[in-house]
Amino acid sequence: MKDKLFSWIDNALQLAVELEIGLTKYPAVSPESGGEGELDKCLFLEDWLKSQGITNLERYDAPDSMAKGGIRPNLIATIKGNSEERLWIMSHLDVVPPGEEKLWDSNPWTVIRKDDSPGPRLIGRGVEDNQQGITASVLAALSFTKQGIKPDLTIKLLFAADEEVGSAYGIEWLVENHGNLFKKDDMVLIPDGGDRKGEFMEIAEKNIMWMRFATRGRQAHGSRPDLGENAFLAGSDLAMRLHFELSDKFGDHDPLFDPDYSTFQPTKKEANVPNINTIPGDDVFYVDMRVLPRYSTDSVLAEIERIKTEVEAKYRVTVEYSPMQLTKSGPTAVGAPIVKKLSSAVREVYSVTPRPVGIGGGTMAAYLRNIGIDCAVWTKTDETLHQPNEYALLENILGDAKVMALLALN
Repeated sequence: MKDKLFSWIDNALQLAVELEIGLTKYPAVSPESGGEGELDKCLFLEDWLKSQGITNLERYDAPDSMAKGGIRPNLIATIKGNSEERLWIMSHLDVVPPGEEKLWDSNPWTVIRKDDSPGPRLIGRGVEDNQQGITASVLAALSFTKQGIKPDLTIKLLFAADEEVGSAYGIEWLVENHGNLFKKDDMVLIPDGGDRKGEFMEIAEKNIMWMRFATRGRQAHGSRPDLGENAFLAGSDLAMRLHFELSDKFGDHDPLFDPDYSTFQPTKKEANVPNINTIPGDDVFYVDMRVLPRYSTDSVLAEIERIKTEVEAKYRVTVEYSPMQLTKSGPTAVGAPIVKKLSSAVREVYSVTPRPVGIGGGTMAAYLRNIGIDCAVWTKTDETLHQPNEYALLENILGDAKVMALLALN
C-alpha cells in the first residue's frame, strides 16, 4: 500500500502546483496587518477540494467585524479511516504581508516557477508558510481517496485562520468554543516549522508574554524637572529592571531550547513629547518575554508587580501594564505516539532522524498542548518564510506528503 501511495504522490506534481497557484491568488492577510482576512482563500480551497472529491467539509467561522464577511473561517476536511483513531494535520490559511514589494523579483501574489538552484521551486507569498503544509496535507489525503484506499487512521485536515497574529480567531477560538472537536488521544502534526534537512521536530514552546507598560508622570518644562515627574526616565529604569531582574529570577537553562534560557527584551517604544525641552508626562514601551515552560506566567506577573511598585515609589509615577499576548504552553513528551511515529516516517522518507527541540516562537500547538493533546511541529523547509521571494521546493511538498501519508497507516 505504501508504494501505491508514494507513486501517486510522485505523479501529483502538477496538482500541487495548481493548488499553490490558486491559493496564492488570494492575499489572506489579517485585518491587523492591513488585509481582509482568509474568506476568499477559504472559499477557493473549499471549491477546489470538492472538485477533487473531498466533500466531507465543515466550516467554523469566528466572528470578526474587521474582516471581509465579518468572519474568520476555519475549515476542516475529514477522510474516514478504518478506525476511530484520528490523525490531525493542521495548517493555517493566513499569510504575512509581502513587505517592500521592490525587494521581490515578481508579483508576490502570482506564483512563479523556477528550476535552477536551489532546485525546482515555486515563488510567492505564502507558498512555504503555510501553503506547503496545506498542499502536502491535501496530497496525502488525495493519495488515499483518489485510489480508493481507506487510511488506517481517520484523517482530519484543519485549515485555520489567524495563526500569524496570535490565533485568537483560529485554533484558540476553536479550542474555547468548539473544544469537543478534539480528543485527548488525537495525534496532531503541525507542518509549520522545520529546517533544511528535516531534522528539526518541535515538541515544546516557551510561554509567550508580550507586555505593554504605560508610565504616567507629570509634564513640565525641560529646565524645571523638579516641577514634573519624568515618565520616560521612570519607564527607562523600569525597562532595565524588567530585563535584568526577571532574567536573574527566572534564570534556569534547558538544553531543549535555543537559546536555552528565558528572555525578557524591551522592544517597541511609542513616541512621547514632540520636542526636546519638555519633560514627558506619559511614556509607553513594550517587552517581549519568552519564558521556559517550567515557570508559570503567574510567577512572572508577580515579579513584574513587585518591580512596578518599586519604580512607582521611586519616581512618583503610576505604571499600568497589560498583556498584548499571553500564551502558555506545556511540552509534548519525547515518547508520545506522534513523536515516535513521525520520527519513523521522516527516517523512511528523508533518511534523517528528527531531533526533538523547543522553540521561543509560538505555533498552534500551544493551545492543544494546554488541553492535554500531544502535538509535533515539523516540516522540511528551506526557511524562506516571511522573506521577499519566499519559495517552496517542490521536492519538499511531495516528500512531506509522503510523511503525512505514512502517519495515517498503522
